[in-house]
Amino acid sequence: MTRKVTKRRPAQEQDKLIFTALRESGRPVSAYEIIDQLRDRATLAPQTVYRALDRLIASGSAHRLESLNAFVACCQTGHQGSAVFAICEDCGTVTEFAEARAVDALSSWAKKSKFAVRAMTLELRGRCGACAAQMA
Repeated sequence: MTRKVTKRRPAQEQDKLIFTALRESGRPVSAYEIIDQLRDRATLAPQTVYRALDRLIASGSAHRLESLNAFVACCQTGHQGSAVFAICEDCGTVTEFAEARAVDALSSWAKKSKFAVRAMTLELRGRCGACAAQMA
């Protein structure tokens, strides 16, 4: 049995490939879904994808949605690592939006409580406008 020889990609190239996959998916995806999505273009191990996702999150290019155990490409600029997401429990759409007052209020509480915030991701769970209109 012969083994397929694969060329190791530089980290920047892997990050770009994975970021593109996140953007193209248009929905939250797991690391394993990214591997499946890129199967025709690359052979990726799960730890490679997780390392790339960690770098993308650190750079502000992606976010991890804790409640879904999934990742999304960042749609906002300038939110300095804090993000707010509305997650529809019916259709699964995720909308990223900027809500500086909410982030500022929580940051202020953390500062008063001497709590060192490493990252802040707010997740609102419910029903989007389109799904609510269908229910009516």
